[in-house]
Amino acid sequence: MPKALVTGVAGFIGSHLAEKLIRKGFDVIGIDSFEDYYPRWIKEKNIENLVKSPRFTFIEANLLSDNLFNSLKLSSNLGEIDYIFHQAAQAGVRKSWGKDFKAYTRNNILATQKLLELAKNLNIKKFIYASSSSVYGDAENLPIKETSPTRPLSPYGVSKLAGENLCFLYFKSFAVPAVCLRYFTVYGPRQRPDMAFHKFIKGILKDEEIHIYGSGEQTRDFTYISDVVEASILALNAPPGEVLNIGGGKRISLIDALSLIETLTGKKAKVKKKDVQKGDVHDTWADIEKAHTLIDYKPRVLLEEGLKREISWIKEIYK
Repeated sequence: MPKALVTGVAGFIGSHLAEKLIRKGFDVIGIDSFEDYYPRWIKEKNIENLVKSPRFTFIEANLLSDNLFNSLKLSSNLGEIDYIFHQAAQAGVRKSWGKDFKAYTRNNILATQKLLELAKNLNIKKFIYASSSSVYGDAENLPIKETSPTRPLSPYGVSKLAGENLCFLYFKSFAVPAVCLRYFTVYGPRQRPDMAFHKFIKGILKDEEIHIYGSGEQTRDFTYISDVVEASILALNAPPGEVLNIGGGKRISLIDALSLIETLTGKKAKVKKKDVQKGDVHDTWADIEKAHTLIDYKPRVLLEEGLKREISWIKEIYK
């Protein structure tokens, strides 16, 4: 049976990805450090079903820890790992400024380099790196193609782009078969509590004030979690060295998205406008033609259906 290593396995995307891999017949080794960016109980709940599976092995460790290699050797035969999905990262655009940037250099750049060093000594078939639309910054033309300039507006975006460059470096120098996926604003059940839809839905359900930064006319290409997971697995068939946009293929303004959430919840939001935050881009919209051509990627979950599922999940965890 194929064996996959998933970093950041207790996170939003990592936990969904590991579950899908097991359903598809993979054995999965999951690593997570439970970084305190948001409460540990949320991450533990993300993997409560995974840890019950006999085909899942969990390691609590930081990718930069000195004993990581030994931990992996004890839990599995390293030489049998076929695929690496590198989902672990220090998340968040707005928190990546100033003194906090050291966490982004450590967890997004140094950790990626260490994992690539491990990968170059293994006979793996593919290394999938989770990147971000943040690498583009404010794009001059929409939709955004993979050939668009990469000019991040946040230290977070800089760190994710550095990870991409490391992947290409190890592909060219050591034949590590890396593929970089630029995810566009992922949402759905298990979404991080600092992300917009999570905050909007929770705020509306609990009659709490919701903050909109800027006019609210800024647009986003929202991508449902199952589409991102499917794309990540399809990317196992992508040529090494490629970079692919993974988006929903459409965009909507934050104000219109909030209005849709109000309709779906049957409640009115208490909105307070605040100044635009440093690092926030005005528009994102992925051109996904390359992903469609190379890996047959097709987003399937429309925004309204995806929001219904996230609303149901948020009602459950905050009841």
